Amino acid sequence: MIIFLLFISGIAGGIINALAGGATLITFPVMLAAGLTPVIANASNAVAVAPGHLIAAFADREKLPTPDKYLLISLLLCVMGGVLGALLLLMLPDRWFVLPVPALIAFATVLFAFAPAISVWAERRRAGTKAGKRRWLAALSAASIYGGFFGAGLGVILTAVLSLQEPDDIRRVKVLKNLLATAVSLAAITIFIVQDAVQWPETLVMLTGALLGGYVGGLLVRVLPAYIVRWFVIAAGIVMSLVYAQRYWY
Repeated sequence: MIIFLLFISGIAGGIINALAGGATLITFPVMLAAGLTPVIANASNAVAVAPGHLIAAFADREKLPTPDKYLLISLLLCVMGGVLGALLLLMLPDRWFVLPVPALIAFATVLFAFAPAISVWAERRRAGTKAGKRRWLAALSAASIYGGFFGAGLGVILTAVLSLQEPDDIRRVKVLKNLLATAVSLAAITIFIVQDAVQWPETLVMLTGALLGGYVGGLLVRVLPAYIVRWFVIAAGIVMSLVYAQRYWY
């Protein structure tokens, strides 16, 4: 049953990340249900869902960004942020990490629920000046550190940040979001692997599902209404927040 849940949650996570972000709200609790400690579950989950971002980006190749200095700077900031976030996670004892877990899941769920409003706000404040670009790069750095530490809701945060610079082309924003999320994830999982913080049997099962789900999601993003996935993820996030609040706070 656990193997089945890991595989199915991997597929669901890959699709969800490609369409809107928020896979960790589904996959992280399944890693915990498999018996992994919270820090190991978070690191293993990061490894399992990371390739889905890249597959989703290349599944919509028409919208891949042209390489330029801003793309290079963005990727570099995401790598540095992912490394810092991962190191911060591994410095914390399990008993310290479990305390904010319900709050982190709830925070990611709220972000996900209000993603459209966040995107509208971000578009209105689109950065055009040098000061605006600096603020944009600072926001991207903060999002990357958060992504290396936990990751749930990273897709929503990156989508909002990218809306400060990108025109109203949601497919282009989603592709760039997936590329930057890949940079954050690869940097973080490199640290996790080097530090031997990954439980490989569970990770490989979920990874197999996530690879399949990421490709399917990259195709579905062209045709599937995002609200179908959104409400499923929001409902799951609310349930998981309550479940883990009961487990760790009471």
